[in-house]
Amino acid sequence: MPGLLRGVARTAVVAGTATAVSNRVSRRQAGRWAQQEAAQPVAAPPPPPPAPAPAAAADDMTAKIDQLKQLSTLKDQGVLTEEEFAEQKRRLLG
Repeated sequence: MPGLLRGVARTAVVAGTATAVSNRVSRRQAGRWAQQEAAQPVAAPPPPPPAPAPAAAADDMTAKIDQLKQLSTLKDQGVLTEEEFAEQKRRLLG
């Protein structure tokens, strides 16, 4: 019986030591991870995406593009001079 008791005692000591070592390693790793997280700056959340342009703005832009095409056609036909075209374009876009 003493041999059996010695084996049980040895198993208990080994299991207890393994548990203690495992817990200590886990705590040490958790501490290191906490230090690393504290050392890293917290990144600000990305800004929200810009709001989609309303349909009216898109229609307005389409109208401006059409007017620019008409002005360009008039300039190409010789009805408008380069200065007149530039002035009308500035008024339209400005």
